Amino acid sequence: MRTRALPTLGALGLGAALLLSGCSGAAEADDAAQPAASDPDAPLTFATTPLGDDPGAENPIEAFAELVTEATGREVEIVDVPDYTAVVEALRNHHVDIGFMSGFPSALAVNTGEVDALVAWPGNDDPVSTCLVLDGSPLESLADVTPDTVVAFADPASSSGYFMPVAMLHEAGLEKDVDYTSMFSGGHDMSFVALKEGQVDVACTSTFFPSMAGQDNPMFPFAEGETRSIGVSGSMPVAVTVLADQDLAADKRAELLEALPTVFVEENADRLGAMLEAMQGTDPVLEPGDEIFQPFVDVAAVADVDISDLG
Repeated sequence: MRTRALPTLGALGLGAALLLSGCSGAAEADDAAQPAASDPDAPLTFATTPLGDDPGAENPIEAFAELVTEATGREVEIVDVPDYTAVVEALRNHHVDIGFMSGFPSALAVNTGEVDALVAWPGNDDPVSTCLVLDGSPLESLADVTPDTVVAFADPASSSGYFMPVAMLHEAGLEKDVDYTSMFSGGHDMSFVALKEGQVDVACTSTFFPSMAGQDNPMFPFAEGETRSIGVSGSMPVAVTVLADQDLAADKRAELLEALPTVFVEENADRLGAMLEAMQGTDPVLEPGDEIFQPFVDVAAVADVDISDLG
């Protein structure tokens, strides 16, 4: 059985600056730190950011919880948090057992020295990000971008919605807030709303979203042909990481290491939807070392975020 937990996590909203600095004092352990082995009936707790609701499809977060319960026999409690920063803070403060992150926020989280990388899926060679304009936009390519061009990014800790497109723009000779005007919308879907309403000129996002065009999906509210891309980014060395509380009970850790590679398989594609697609079809790496995140350093430096001190 699986339940959904919606606690008040006010203490988690400590702000992106704390996470992105990679500089925080050692977190004080909870008075009731988890023991080496937990109650076999203790639930697994999973922090997630909203994926949006498609009434015509199974919620992939709910499906993930059900599949993990089937694989481990444990109830899974889903904890909704507003953004990537809150996922990391939930893990650092021992409020949840695991959380999912894309490559860059995973590297930032590992850099705190207070979160473990449990399983990582390497990226493939496909582009990660695309920068979209409305079809009627005068912008035909990145060469047309000017300092007055307003570019929307999703979240300051988003791989596809910030780090990778900033690197793409940099490679095209465009520096943030010098050669274009940047803004954070608060999420991929909010970037699309801003683009649709003419509040921004460009929305930089995951290459996954344009495939939703014409499907009446609230996450991508455009018809086919209503948007077009003026540039795509390179690939990422890590697509997705399952991060874990460093105090995760030994039995839970062992169960997750065994279960997660069996959950994220093609036979579950219809149920997991975007969650499985985010793994980019690669094989998982169990308990990866910090070195797997090292290639993110150069790209992060372009965004003025120092993650070079990994580990």
